[in-house]
Amino acid sequence: MKFYIYDHCPFCVRARMIFGLRGVAVQQIFLQNDDEATPIRMIGAKQLPILEKDDGTFMGESLDIVRHIDETAGKGRLKEAVRPEIQAWLDKVGQYANKLIQPRDVLAGFPEFATPSAVAYFTERKQKLIGDFAENLEATGRYLAQLDADLAELEPLIATPASAEAAGMEDILLFPLLRNLTIVRGLVLPPKTAAYVAAVSAMSGVPLLTDKAV
Repeated sequence: MKFYIYDHCPFCVRARMIFGLRGVAVQQIFLQNDDEATPIRMIGAKQLPILEKDDGTFMGESLDIVRHIDETAGKGRLKEAVRPEIQAWLDKVGQYANKLIQPRDVLAGFPEFATPSAVAYFTERKQKLIGDFAENLEATGRYLAQLDADLAELEPLIATPASAEAAGMEDILLFPLLRNLTIVRGLVLPPKTAAYVAAVSAMSGVPLLTDKAV
């Protein structure tokens, strides 16, 4: 199988996790962010992740890939339950997290931004959604103050799975956002949350971004 992804993409992280959690081998291929032709040829849309199965067919949509690998790996099944309070936290932090993350994505040396055209493509599109990257970087202190308060609310809700087999859909949704926030220099995760992201990173094989922090 081949797996087409971006390193910065939280939806790609969701799907990347299941391969590690279930011990399924896959060839990871990082596309340039401005490569529209390849994903459109595969699934008719410019979006990743995309799984190319052994039979040559393609599958998009991160959670469809997660469930497909979970069903076929033969190593247990993800718990489907997602606590409402976790979903509410994701919804709240999701309103501003990209203002911290996306301006840093093009500065962190991700493989999908290896060319100036890929950087320009991403910057143009994301600035239409979150505003000027430079202005968002300048507002880091304000966003971090909000995030610190929200992380304090999350801390008592954290439940680290005892093993890869014990992970659930809640982890598939929560870990990618927390992982991508580790690209923010100056971020301090509370103790339980820090232990959670380290443990799930190790279980899933998806590295944190602390070494790329900007």
